[in-house]
Amino acid sequence: MDFVCFRARLIVEIDGGQHAESVIEDLERTSYLARAGFRVIRFWNDEALQRTEAVLESILEALIQACPHPDPLPHAGERERLDFSED
Repeated sequence: MDFVCFRARLIVEIDGGQHAESVIEDLERTSYLARAGFRVIRFWNDEALQRTEAVLESILEALIQACPHPDPLPHAGERERLDFSED
């Protein structure tokens, strides 16, 4: 594995061309990691190099899904009004 976030139980694999010939081994390894509670996301080397922003966005989305912020910001129009009046 290339990167792991234990808190999010997320593994990121950046695969080179040799993985095109080891598909079954990769599937078995991914299955093993999934049984251990991890989510594995894979990208090809050239994808990570040529579409870096898209790859990073995918990783961020996976992290957000796994570990949502405990106190997310309100959506537009949902802001809570603060009452500073004295009782």
